[in-house]
Amino acid sequence: METEHKTIFLVDDDPTNLAVGSDALEEHYDVLTLNSGLRLLKLLESSLPDLILLDVGMPEMDGYEVIKIIKSKPKTAHIPVIFLTAKSDGESELKGLSLGAVDYIIKPFSAPLLLKRIELHLLVESQKQELIGFNNNLLDMVEARTKTVVELQNSILKTMAELVEFRDNITGSHIERTQAYLHALLKQLPKSGLHREEISRWNIELVLQSAQLHDIGKIAIKDSILQKPGRLTDEEFEEIKTHTVFGEKIIEKIKESTTDQAFLEYAGVLAVSHHEKWDGSGYPKGLAGDEIPLLGRIMAIADVYDALVSERPYKKAFTHSEAVGIIMEGKGKHFDPVLADLFMEVSDEFEKIAMQHN
Repeated sequence: METEHKTIFLVDDDPTNLAVGSDALEEHYDVLTLNSGLRLLKLLESSLPDLILLDVGMPEMDGYEVIKIIKSKPKTAHIPVIFLTAKSDGESELKGLSLGAVDYIIKPFSAPLLLKRIELHLLVESQKQELIGFNNNLLDMVEARTKTVVELQNSILKTMAELVEFRDNITGSHIERTQAYLHALLKQLPKSGLHREEISRWNIELVLQSAQLHDIGKIAIKDSILQKPGRLTDEEFEEIKTHTVFGEKIIEKIKESTTDQAFLEYAGVLAVSHHEKWDGSGYPKGLAGDEIPLLGRIMAIADVYDALVSERPYKKAFTHSEAVGIIMEGKGKHFDPVLADLFMEVSDEFEKIAMQHN
């Protein structure tokens, strides 16, 4: 075994023991001798050895007290400690090992035996550190791979969402804006104390990713309706309303071939419920009040605000102040009244988001 640069601290209150131990080790290791546990602990604040040989029976502070302190500190806990003692009873040995010592050698000791046991424990510690390093590298590799997969997933989702935007004649990054509005509301919810228990169970990162798919059902709507420059007829509007149901069905179909159920659960809820209204006049199911999933009620505010401040073939963009007024007029009718008040708390942030993404 390679022993160059390995350092051993030898601690004993007996000068003779220090001299004998140092003579036995100095040919193979860098040895530093100390005559008390207190001096050892002081030195460990600035210098760490590869192994400690520690006498048990010392004045002021015995070896048992010293090792308790060594093992209690993250900086020194990993250092192998071998007890050197004249005590040969099993109880003393068991106590030393229980406190974290890796070995227990009876004095007077055989120099060759001491060297062999030190070599063994240094080898074990070296292999342990190699294993820790390997595990850390493996975790880094897994993390990097996971990040790549997530980035690929987000890229695919963004492409699908942009395809819907393109077919719907919507420009100006509707998806990015609604994600940002949703994020602003989700950040404010815990601060207000609203729905704290339910929100705590959500994976917010996945919720925001899934928001990209809230309009995915528009893929199933005819271009002649999606791209109509004027207002829709009643019949055409009935067809456009089906995009919520189609979106839910598309996501359910995807769920059949994937294990990422949490992400898709969020996406399904957003797709089917973001056009429901608090008073029950929304679609597709005519849900009212708390029957509407909380996530759908939050998304409704983000989606409507963006529709209001964005130009469409059939209307000009409203100002931020006008959009805020319309949403507050819809409080208790279109929108959850408590969430409408929450929107007011972050409405300035909504305006900044709209300006940044236009």
